[in-house]
Amino acid sequence: MHLRTRKKMNRDVSMDESIGTDKEGNDLTLRDVLGSEPDELEEYVGERLEQQRLRSLLHVLDPREQKVVCLRYGLIDGVEWTQHQIAEKMGISRSYVSRIEARALTKLQHALHPRPKGIPRGGIRAVRPPQIH
Repeated sequence: MHLRTRKKMNRDVSMDESIGTDKEGNDLTLRDVLGSEPDELEEYVGERLEQQRLRSLLHVLDPREQKVVCLRYGLIDGVEWTQHQIAEKMGISRSYVSRIEARALTKLQHALHPRPKGIPRGGIRAVRPPQIH
């Protein structure tokens, strides 16, 4: 029973799917209730999902990297800071902020897409079979 209920709760929902009717009997959709343009709404939802995903991976970063990523991508208060603003706040150069950000993004990318065991860091190279003359 719990599995069936959970499966229903986890299904994808379309913004144009009917969720009920209004006083006049017209179908209501999530888009009607949320009252936003389709592109704006999809962009907003996408950004929120990405922010949640980023927050769930912050533990792979050291504290300085976490601070830079949180400020740069607005994970604290929704305000995205420039590298220059972060550099001033932290008392470091903008180029150092850039290097910290790049290192943090690489770590996050590896956390998002871990390499299968047994595959070297550089990937798998094709080996040509010996030519027979």
